[in-house]
Amino acid sequence: MTTSPASPHWTPSRPWRGIMVATALPFRDDLSVDHDAYAAHVRWLLDQGCDGVVPNGSLGEYQTLTDEERARVVRTAVEAAGDGARVMPGVAAYGSAASRRWAEQAAEAGCGSVLLLPPNAYRADHGAVRAHYAEVAAAGLPVVAYNNPHDTKVDLTPALLAELHAAGHIVAVKEFSGDVRRGYEIAELAPELDLLIGADDVLLELAVAGAVGWVAGYPNAFPASCAELYHAAVAGDLEHALPLYRALHPLLRWDSRTEFVQSIKLSMDIAGRTGGPCRPPRSPLAGAVAADVRAATEKAVADGRR
Repeated sequence: MTTSPASPHWTPSRPWRGIMVATALPFRDDLSVDHDAYAAHVRWLLDQGCDGVVPNGSLGEYQTLTDEERARVVRTAVEAAGDGARVMPGVAAYGSAASRRWAEQAAEAGCGSVLLLPPNAYRADHGAVRAHYAEVAAAGLPVVAYNNPHDTKVDLTPALLAELHAAGHIVAVKEFSGDVRRGYEIAELAPELDLLIGADDVLLELAVAGAVGWVAGYPNAFPASCAELYHAAVAGDLEHALPLYRALHPLLRWDSRTEFVQSIKLSMDIAGRTGGPCRPPRSPLAGAVAADVRAATEKAVADGRR
């Protein structure tokens, strides 16, 4: 079962647009994947006004999954969504051939697009980046580039993104550099390339710069309030968006911190969702970090955020 698209930008022909939630993955106490809980989470997110889901991203702890687990997570998301177009799996891997195989698996499962980091175990030059995206694009699904130079040490600059788009290798970019000025340069160099908000704590700035989607973290805990914020921001309704953005920002900023997975899962637990444990090497939050996340989440709950 699916809901009607919540975002004015989402269409079946451009299913990477709108609010695409990078889903947290629930584990049981023995750290096995709880696929039933994950399916329920996917359905709930769509019911709460999100447009789709992104399984097997960093927030989904894909690095800790076996190949069998990773493939089943995608199939679970597609079945739960009831519409493969609403599922955009992360297909990052150490090698380009492996990323292409994950893209082919996503196509076989009926997904509408895939999200792809540049090579993440090799500081690739521009030629290697172009070859990497060409290889994965050959699987046949639309490819959304993921620019995260902090972790990959490879920067998908606006000029390089324009090259990749002109070559037909990418349709959009999840921009996670934190430099909101890039939104304008991307629009100048590649006006047909879709800009997607890649970090929760620059949502308003990139929405104003023309973003048509959000690959989002904190909707895992507060999807309705995050959807309200996104819709106001992309509509240019700053009178509505700015106070809500300020209210949510103590949470949204954790999406850009090292402990983002644990933080979002802790917020989910406090908000009454299934967050639960992470797989090592991620350990439970403690000390001041845990206290800060807990305080911000409890305030959001007390304020009626949902």
